[in-house]
Amino acid sequence: MPDQAFDGAFDTAGAAPGDGAAPAVRIEGLWKRFGQQIAVNGIDLVLPAGKFIGLVGPNGAGKTTTLSMITGLLRPDQGRIQVAGHDVWADPESVAQVKARIGILPEGLRLFERLSGRELLAYSGRLRGLPGAEVDKRAAQLLDVLDLTGSQNKLVVDYSTGMRKKIGLAAALLHNPEVLFLDEPFEGVDPVSAQTIRGVLERYTSSGATVVFSSHVMELVESLCDWVAVMAAGRIRAQGTLAEVRGDAPSLQAAFLELVGASGREAAGDSLDWLGGGAGAAGGTGGAGGTGAASGTGGTGGTGGVGASGGAQR
Repeated sequence: MPDQAFDGAFDTAGAAPGDGAAPAVRIEGLWKRFGQQIAVNGIDLVLPAGKFIGLVGPNGAGKTTTLSMITGLLRPDQGRIQVAGHDVWADPESVAQVKARIGILPEGLRLFERLSGRELLAYSGRLRGLPGAEVDKRAAQLLDVLDLTGSQNKLVVDYSTGMRKKIGLAAALLHNPEVLFLDEPFEGVDPVSAQTIRGVLERYTSSGATVVFSSHVMELVESLCDWVAVMAAGRIRAQGTLAEVRGDAPSLQAAFLELVGASGREAAGDSLDWLGGGAGAAGGTGGAGGTGAASGTGGTGGTGGVGASGGAQR
């Protein structure tokens, strides 16, 4: 719960996973259109509690739109969403109850850039109604765990991409949410920062809390997640444990390509026989570059003659 103590980092977050546990998220008949474009096409989805869940799909699949509707940032055209047992869009009070129980690290993260990292956490915690002393204690712990203590007094505007992702994650975790939603949390992050974020998230889910993150990097999802939903063209193509979705495929990547209808495509670049070094490249520049290359060897063109004379002068 949001007001639980932070001692021991996430020890009481979320509900323990197990048979019969209420799902972290339940979606029924969810639709969203932008003009004539259908972004989310009547999806049904149940995300179990206490899991590390990957919502995967190609660019434009509808992942960000779906997460925005789940987290109360974008109103759906139709459908029902429950998060931690609360109907997100039933009424304004329901939206507030859901937002109190979740943490969000959205894509294109926007922060209060004229605050320092420490000030941002102090503001975020107090905004959520946590006592000042508790906010300061949790902020110090998060800054330490995320390797931001040395930069805590630096303005957020001066943070690198990885540091911004880490301070955003700290703000999302500060109130100890039951469910954490992350949209492409590792995009643009260096390997050291990515490993730090990964360790924090694994610790968080091991306490019984739920992480839902979107990605289109299958190798990352396969190494992190124990439950996956595959989305393409606004529809859910598969959902279940990692083993269930992967099936007989050698990897999640192979299963994903089959599910989204991309497995039969020609290998990328096969038709670009002119691309790269070697004879193709030389031939490609020979016509235009005959002025230089051929001229250096005594080419017959007018410019070649100039080049030849230049060669004789040297």
